[in-house]
Amino acid sequence: MVELYMARTCKWGVLRVIGGELHQQEADVLIAPANNRLSGRETLDGNIHKAAGEELTEKCRAISVEQRKLNLPPCPVTTNVVTKPYGLKGKFKHIIHVVAPDCRRPNQDEARRDLLPVAYANLFDTIKGLKGVKSIMAPPLSMGVFAYPHREGARLTLETILGILNGKEDPGINEYTIIVKERNFIKNMRTVYRESEDQLPGIDTTNEI
Repeated sequence: MVELYMARTCKWGVLRVIGGELHQQEADVLIAPANNRLSGRETLDGNIHKAAGEELTEKCRAISVEQRKLNLPPCPVTTNVVTKPYGLKGKFKHIIHVVAPDCRRPNQDEARRDLLPVAYANLFDTIKGLKGVKSIMAPPLSMGVFAYPHREGARLTLETILGILNGKEDPGINEYTIIVKERNFIKNMRTVYRESEDQLPGIDTTNEI
């Protein structure tokens, strides 16, 4: 059984933060924290590729080859690519491979406060184009090996997703679940939530779910 850290209900849906293994959950869409080569080699992304099987890796490799023919990176920062779930079929309908800012790269680190919200905005634009998608299972983007500072990242992640779920336009989903394992990030997210709860969109429903 997963541990619920927080839940907040907005006009269009609920944001949950839980603990557990990302690829072992179930939802309409699984978000993979990809690099711009779609290589599937790093931590969470690597686990997803391993669970989904070689077909996913081959598909991502084919996308990379086609992009390079156009002299383009496979998936530039803030953009995303949709694939089938392959070996994870039955748990997910789609995998969206999202390239969020990599703070190990100085130019992306300097622009991280601008790039992260754009990555989320582009993700939600992609979700709108998918039929029958109501639930999302995702890691907190950039907070793993991409080394986004956790305290700042936790606040920006909450503000961005809650802002979308409470915005003027219906984003088309009713559940967005962030799944985390990193204890330091959990601690920082709880601290940020406690400090800014009255300023965030929506209503706390942690104890009601």
